[in-house]
Amino acid sequence: MESRSDEDLMLSVVEGDLNAFNKIILRHQRTAWSIAHRFLGDAAEAEDIAQQAFLKILEAASGYRPTAAFRTYLLRVVTRLCIDHAKKKRPIYTNTLPETQDRSTDPAQSLAMKERGTAIRKVLDTLPPNQRLALILRHYEEMSYVDIAQSLNISVKAVEGLIRRARATLKTRLSSF
Repeated sequence: MESRSDEDLMLSVVEGDLNAFNKIILRHQRTAWSIAHRFLGDAAEAEDIAQQAFLKILEAASGYRPTAAFRTYLLRVVTRLCIDHAKKKRPIYTNTLPETQDRSTDPAQSLAMKERGTAIRKVLDTLPPNQRLALILRHYEEMSYVDIAQSLNISVKAVEGLIRRARATLKTRLSSF
């Protein structure tokens, strides 16, 4: 198991060590894909976004400075790509979220959970991109408000406002469930 920090690995990448970059990809590819998938609702597009994020990071490696955690840097790149993608394309509605269902539930409960998941996905897709990303990072990735602020390159107060508005919209639109 590699014990070097992401920041140390990135400094090796700056020196031209592509094996170090491969280790970073292996550590973080699931996170990058997961955030993009939750935002976009499409596995193939999420894969494209994750790949684009790592390519952008590799292209910009010569300017890398470890002023924040590498994960924060990666999430900033992924979230920016997701927002740019959302501006270019209308959301795709899916019937599933990337989580697996609990097999111990009865079929009626499972159907209700699936319907609720579909409703949540549709409402999430109607949120403005920044609100959607803030909510995804907070609830699915369990990030702190400070980390979200760094990832989105906004203030903590702005994150609080985005999440507050997103929750209010979800509550209003999902009140029938």
